[in-house]
Amino acid sequence: MKHSAAEILREYGPFPGADRVNGVTFDGQHVWFASGDKLSALDPASGKVQRSIEVAAHAGTAFDGKHLFQIAEDRIQKIDPKTGRVLSTIPAPGNGGDSGLAWHEGTLWVGEHRSRKIHQIDPETGTILRTIESNRVVTGVTWVDGELWHGTWQGDESDVRRVDPRTGEVLERLEMPPGVGVSGLESDGGDQFFCGGGRSGKVRTVRRPKRGSATGSGSEIPVDSTSK
Repeated sequence: MKHSAAEILREYGPFPGADRVNGVTFDGQHVWFASGDKLSALDPASGKVQRSIEVAAHAGTAFDGKHLFQIAEDRIQKIDPKTGRVLSTIPAPGNGGDSGLAWHEGTLWVGEHRSRKIHQIDPETGTILRTIESNRVVTGVTWVDGELWHGTWQGDESDVRRVDPRTGEVLERLEMPPGVGVSGLESDGGDQFFCGGGRSGKVRTVRRPKRGSATGSGSEIPVDSTSK
């Protein structure tokens, strides 16, 4: 397993009226972050919040190219980002213990925090399609280039880790500085991760390690869903 210190490239926030950052996602232009009672769209170039949607936003956030998905207590809401309207809801697999959320080739991937699991679910029904076990709590989930990554945060220690999407084996770890936690995780589709900072009220960008001709065991093997 590879491990290295996370390279934090930039910090945003804290933001007025948002005392914590839960889930984060990226729509190709804005970083959306959940802060309890609203979703806000952050311009990563300027660092300014462009707009907010008042909606329950307690944990992970995802974007499917058209809609936002947001964990609210024990359910997942499908939201029209243009109007802010909740279009539908499905049950969350952790029944309120859910954390990270990611969209990946037609399905949602949901972290179950203290149960140390990642579930792949049907976005229409909430049916669990498969489950991956982790060896640490899961605080954020993202896919990029066929790689499954998740955040962890226990006590004063936090990291971003790449895992085998079949077995959950840890392949790579990016260790955050002591006291700096990851509460939500999203890739920009390239060489950066956006990380929620929990009660710090911050969003951070972390460099994704460069890849050579091979990315390591397991990450290139197709599973039910592959890259975004």
